[in-house]
Amino acid sequence: MLDSQIPPVSTSAAAAGTTPAERVMRIAPLDLRQQRFKRSLNGYDRTEVVAFLTEAADDYEHALREIDRLRQDLTRMEALLSEHREREASLRNMLLTAQRLADDMKEAAQNEAKMLVREAQGRADLLLQKASARVDDIDRDIIELRLRRRDVEGSLEASIQSLYHALEFIRDQEKPEPDKVLLHRPRQQEAPAADVHDAQPRASSDGRG
Repeated sequence: MLDSQIPPVSTSAAAAGTTPAERVMRIAPLDLRQQRFKRSLNGYDRTEVVAFLTEAADDYEHALREIDRLRQDLTRMEALLSEHREREASLRNMLLTAQRLADDMKEAAQNEAKMLVREAQGRADLLLQKASARVDDIDRDIIELRLRRRDVEGSLEASIQSLYHALEFIRDQEKPEPDKVLLHRPRQQEAPAADVHDAQPRASSDGRG
């Protein structure tokens, strides 16, 4: 009879882990302590009924206190759960932001690396072009120097030939003819002038003596 007045706990709600709908208690522990029943013939023993009601009131009060404590614990747990969910959402957002930032940095690094590679390749191509042009200039200079050397060698050979022919011509002009050598006689050597001067004093001295 008393059990029918205690509000039953929903087992489906407890199994589901959700908070059951709050039910208004129509009987308080004080009501159980102050409840008086009418006397009737062959009724229950009054002392036993009062003792049972008192014990039931104590258990009921204890159950209500336990329910209140559980509700407070549930409220705190819900607050903690909400806080943890907020932290989880914040961490998830931070992770997503960090991932996006890392992706952006990676993409920027890849773009910068590609740009540096393109610049380096362009510089290398430019250096190769300059080197190739320089090699072509050096080849042209070498060819020009070879042509100049040939010209100089040709000029030297022509000059040497001209000088050789001129020298041969001079030598031919300086050679005496055989007929002219036989017709000419060697000239007599004249007496030295000193002998003539010496003879004159001697003659004068002889005449005086």
